[in-house]
Amino acid sequence: MNIKRNIIFSLESRKKNGVPIVENVPIRMRVIFASQRIEFTTGYRIDAAKWDADKQRVKPGCTNKLKQSASEINTDLLRYYTEIQNIFKEFEVQGTMPTTAQVKEAFNNLHSEKREEEQRKPLTFAPMEVFREFIRECGTQNGWSDATYEKFAAVKKHLEKFDKELTFEALDEPKLTSYVNFLKDVEGLRNTSTMKQIAYLKWFLRWCTKKGYCMNNAYESFNPKLKSVQKKVIFLTWEELNKLKDYKIPPTKQYLERVRDVFLFCCFSGLRYSDVYNLKRSDIRDGYIEITTVKTADRLVIELNNHSRAILDKYKDVEFEGHKALPVISNQKMNNYLKELGELAEISEPVSETYYKGSERIDTITPKYALLGTHAGRRTFICNALALGIPAQVVMKWTGHSDYKAMKPYIDIADDVKANAMSKFNQL
Repeated sequence: MNIKRNIIFSLESRKKNGVPIVENVPIRMRVIFASQRIEFTTGYRIDAAKWDADKQRVKPGCTNKLKQSASEINTDLLRYYTEIQNIFKEFEVQGTMPTTAQVKEAFNNLHSEKREEEQRKPLTFAPMEVFREFIRECGTQNGWSDATYEKFAAVKKHLEKFDKELTFEALDEPKLTSYVNFLKDVEGLRNTSTMKQIAYLKWFLRWCTKKGYCMNNAYESFNPKLKSVQKKVIFLTWEELNKLKDYKIPPTKQYLERVRDVFLFCCFSGLRYSDVYNLKRSDIRDGYIEITTVKTADRLVIELNNHSRAILDKYKDVEFEGHKALPVISNQKMNNYLKELGELAEISEPVSETYYKGSERIDTITPKYALLGTHAGRRTFICNALALGIPAQVVMKWTGHSDYKAMKPYIDIADDVKANAMSKFNQL
């Protein structure tokens, strides 16, 4: 008996507000036989631009949000294909036409057996099966942003580099101390970054303890004392902001004009890069914008001022993909271009910073343009708004900050600006 069948891998067709979703799209496996169709989820996602529809595979060299490689994903897709083929061959040998329920059951049973086999193996961080489960579950439950996925991808990378054979049982206090030294000496992390890595690791281990994977709770009492100083807030003063705004961009560098416009919009609205990137024309009302933030899902109403309105008006007749309001490029490219723009506009005030690696104190002096990034726009908005005398509780309504703790560094800066402004009277 020969059962004709067709096994197809494709991306799910999903839309949001009528617009097709093209990022982080689930890969499905469709099995068609005897005029019937079964849909299987593969457990993988990929951006549409990284998917080869003709070959039904992820394009070589690409990775998804979980940093899973094309070779890893494609290997599993081939395995699923082979498993389905083998299931049909068994029915062909038996001389029976299976129902969709029988095919599903055979496939699911096969994977249940594999899960049970994996659970009987000693759980280790290599090849990080447990970590992948943690990322999938917590990422879905908590609605992680791309940035959070990237943070935990970095945690996974550090752990694998530290010890590919690392087990839960080995994570006692001496091993955790060795990991801290590894982050400092091998990975070159500052103390503040090391403490973040330890906090992320503890998050993961608490989840593992809750799931019954980890019986070693040494991490709970592990609190290394690492010196740190509060990170300096990089922002543009009102004078620097006008200097950047009025700078005449050379004809050979016109690509910087749109970068400047988007950055200035952040400076005059307080929006994060992720929210400017997602800003749609439909979010713009008469005199204000209304958005739901990507990072915190807060609903914000932000009034427009002359500066932010002028930037929106400049692009109101220009069509951008996905009905976006502004020409926003990738965060990485924009950060690079902002440093170039800042250097050209001579935003070069020396900024002194102090940080620690272990017990070593390191002092640096860097021109401000080399420290510019997209988030400096939001910081610029907050610092200048407070310095202008706008009450903190009003600024918090615009930015979505929920408590004064997060605002305190900005309030301190505003107080310094006011004190320096008052000293100018002494020069009269």
